[in-house]
Amino acid sequence: MALLSSTVASTAVFAETEWQADKTYNITILHTNDNHGRFWHNRNGEYGMAARKTLIDQIRQEVQAQGGSVLLLSGGDINTGVPESDLQDAEPDFKGMNRIGYDAMALGNHEFDNPLETLFKQRDWANFAMLSANIYDKQTGKRLFSPYKIFNKQGLKIAVIGLTTEDTQKIGNPEYISGLDFRDPKAEAKKVIAELKANEKPDLIIAATHMGHYENDKRGVNAPGDVALARYLDEGELDMIVGGHSQEPVCMEAPNLTNKNFAPGDVCKPDNQNGTWIVQAYEWGKFVGRADYEFKNGELNLVSYDLIPVNLKKKVMVDGKKQRVFIEDEIAKDPEMVKFLKPYQEKGQEELNIKVSEIDQKLEGDRDVVRFKQTNLGRLIATSHMERAKADFAVMNSGGVRDSIIAGDVTYKDILKVQPFGNIVTYVDMTGAEVKEYLQVVATKPVDSGAYAQFAGVSMTVEGDKVSDIEIGGKSLIEEETYRFTVPSFNAAGGDGYPKVADHKGYVNTGFVDAEVLKEYLSTHSPIKVEEFEPKGEVTYK
Repeated sequence: MALLSSTVASTAVFAETEWQADKTYNITILHTNDNHGRFWHNRNGEYGMAARKTLIDQIRQEVQAQGGSVLLLSGGDINTGVPESDLQDAEPDFKGMNRIGYDAMALGNHEFDNPLETLFKQRDWANFAMLSANIYDKQTGKRLFSPYKIFNKQGLKIAVIGLTTEDTQKIGNPEYISGLDFRDPKAEAKKVIAELKANEKPDLIIAATHMGHYENDKRGVNAPGDVALARYLDEGELDMIVGGHSQEPVCMEAPNLTNKNFAPGDVCKPDNQNGTWIVQAYEWGKFVGRADYEFKNGELNLVSYDLIPVNLKKKVMVDGKKQRVFIEDEIAKDPEMVKFLKPYQEKGQEELNIKVSEIDQKLEGDRDVVRFKQTNLGRLIATSHMERAKADFAVMNSGGVRDSIIAGDVTYKDILKVQPFGNIVTYVDMTGAEVKEYLQVVATKPVDSGAYAQFAGVSMTVEGDKVSDIEIGGKSLIEEETYRFTVPSFNAAGGDGYPKVADHKGYVNTGFVDAEVLKEYLSTHSPIKVEEFEPKGEVTYK
């Protein structure tokens, strides 16, 4: 476990305190974020809520045996990502969190992927607080959820505030969120903290956020993140931020510089901005974050921090063959949790065979076709991404298209055969000049490779290693204008030799899994007339 010596003096108003002077109180904050439907372990036996429960139970027992207290928080995005969960409105995930003993969570943007009735149903399922201080009902002018929750641990009064990214307004489904107002979380946090100090007088204030980390506060079009929040407030006004949304392990190499080479099992030093500790536990329950604090005479000292991998594996050579082995000792799956979750997993598997759409002709995704020319399926997938992100055009690598879909009824299982990797739809806002340079690289990728690109919304002429006559939305590209295009997260990170755009100031990870986006598109537009997606020379190769 990583030892840290920094001390943060809490600025909360100490009136009528229940804690004793000169006594040391041990508080452990455990956290996860961006579960995205991963209630069940993956095919390699990694993560999953059953193993997570075992780990958290063990930590609770250890801390309580030493006279300490535990608070378990989530940075949000319980919804969207795995069909077995999506098809059941994340019921196994929320009810599984009850069994693990979560105390509170921040509302994530993906909590709004479904009608509000579904979200309110999830709130009824939850035995823990679902928090957001900056989401308002436009009609009533009142908050949709509680802004904070007060916890009493050994006489220490701990306030947990919930905050949700403003990006929800941009990337959410207008059908579900048009009546909501996602206000500036920084301003709302300041307002709530003032109210807490005046009325509740907590000893510690923690923000559970779904805003993203964004080191050094520089991430272009993204809404304000955790670093911006900490810097906006008075120094030390927040003792800790438990984050989510950017789906990263927040481990720092130096001030304002994240450790890009962090690997499971490595020491992780959390960020500290303006007297506030900032943590995030990557995604999917792959890690449980553990922060051990000592509180004495109004001061909070972070003693140690660790990101504990939950049955994560690595590939090693064994007898000349690559095998997956546990990075740390295997965590046993809690048998009662397995028993509880298994029916949900089995039911989800059954529902994969239910019809979601209908097509009148074959959607072409055969390897020996889709890697050599533009196809109707490649264009349809790109179109689905473009529509979901409200983009001007879309780029889709043919290596991400793994099968065809034959004419007739289409099931979710058919869709997962086409897109089995769980890539995320991302988008980038670029100038026309930047787009031209980008297309110069991706549109000239060779055939017979997974890098060969499928397109929607853009036309061009490709001759050798040159791209010309670029039109977007039927109009000639203008270098000074700004355009939005989608690209799978794999390629955004530089996969297939594509230019890396994940660090571009206009980059946004939507969090939507490609197969789910394709399913939604096929379902919404069913029955699909395949002829409408046949390439008609928009991309001409000479």
